Amino acid sequence: MKQPNILFLLADDMGHWAMKNAGNTDIHTPNLDRLAQRGVKFDNFFCASPVCSPARASILTGTMPSCHGILDWLDGGSMDRASLSRESLEYMPHETIPIQYTDHLTAYTDILASGGYRCALSGKWHMGDSMTPQHGFSHWYTIGGGGVRYFNPETIEDGVLSEKEGYITDLIGENALECLDRFSKEDAPFYLSVHFTAPHSPWEETDHKKEYLDLYRDCDFNATPDLPYHPWQVFTCPHGQGERRRELLRGYYAAITAMDHQIGRLMDRLDELGIADNTIVIFTSDNGMNLGQHGIWGKGNGTFPQNMYDSSVKVPFIASWPGHFAKGAVCSELFSHYDILPTLCHLAGCPVNTKQEIPGHSFARWLEDPELESSRPVVVFDEYGPVRMIRDKEWKLVLRYPYGPNEFYHLTEDPDETENLFHDPAQEDRIVAMRRQMEEWFLRYSDPDLDARKEGVTGTGQYCRAGSRAHLLEKYGPMPRPVKKE
Repeated sequence: MKQPNILFLLADDMGHWAMKNAGNTDIHTPNLDRLAQRGVKFDNFFCASPVCSPARASILTGTMPSCHGILDWLDGGSMDRASLSRESLEYMPHETIPIQYTDHLTAYTDILASGGYRCALSGKWHMGDSMTPQHGFSHWYTIGGGGVRYFNPETIEDGVLSEKEGYITDLIGENALECLDRFSKEDAPFYLSVHFTAPHSPWEETDHKKEYLDLYRDCDFNATPDLPYHPWQVFTCPHGQGERRRELLRGYYAAITAMDHQIGRLMDRLDELGIADNTIVIFTSDNGMNLGQHGIWGKGNGTFPQNMYDSSVKVPFIASWPGHFAKGAVCSELFSHYDILPTLCHLAGCPVNTKQEIPGHSFARWLEDPELESSRPVVVFDEYGPVRMIRDKEWKLVLRYPYGPNEFYHLTEDPDETENLFHDPAQEDRIVAMRRQMEEWFLRYSDPDLDARKEGVTGTGQYCRAGSRAHLLEKYGPMPRPVKKE
């Protein structure tokens, strides 16, 4: 059988709840809804870390942050400081030297490239050394760091950083469309990563197109809760109440709908080129997002200490391959981003040969039969600095090493995670068993030199490599500031 093409669509900071097909009655996502109708939507898919750079590296390498060494969002290592303009230095102040953070590991794109695939990137990288194509990519269109202006952004193409006129979501979409046109004329299968910066902040009125903002001009935004700020809320994300809340939600939703439009254009182009039937289309997000859930604005680092609420760690995941995957189906089994590497290799017919031991398993069978029962314990793991999580269908344990506070939730009885049972004597045996399971799992799949629990991860950025390979004394950003209480 001919190897399938793969179109991998990645959003930035998009909660699993932020789609019409997920039950959000406020948002306009017609093309993501169309993709879900064509394929399988997963209701319980999780990131490996609730912040962008670690999550992205876990997708790419199939490993946890304590193995790949990107432990926080990268605030350094993306660009050579000497090459940056004064304006660029304003939003990339901690750059020193470019670092290829994942050069010690095998990415699934390395495997695909070795298996005959043409691999291309259109959009955000944010895993170090943004100027240099890595891990089998032969086409490289990206941005310098982790964030960029929505209008007239600086992009990197053919090794040149320059300002481009336009809206970044449209620019990424246009570049991806050009890739599809070019690849459709070649005999080799392609893998195309389209990594949007949407819907990451900023969400101001001046940052997004009027045509999308106007869709939400009169929206009451009832699909997201309006709660008092969480006691741990910090200044890592724009936040608001009253009219300010409406302004920020309007910008966030507008960014998603603009991205949805580009996704629709890509889906249409596959049809026009006659390659839709042999192209796997996958949509997911790097991490979840709270925009009022639990009183939090932000993801895992929207609070300090970092949080592991489902709204932070659960992500959208939709996959379509006409004639191969189920159509218009929903899968409720638990899977993680670290399962993507073995799954894509399985679908592409490429052996999983990696330098690192990977914890994930292929979920290809669930793409064909979403109601299939798993023959192994269904458990997912997450980490962010000193915070680790183990979760199954019924229970969630969150440990903050070494002193806590720790959390334990009975998810089937308390899906909103409001009643912490960690100090309930009746739960002690269950907590001890889950803690042992988590400890043994991380011992097997992490690198002692990169153990995030012994690094000073604050949620405010990572400047250089972790562990003994660091070239700076100060490796992480300062302690975050709490929101001022009214």
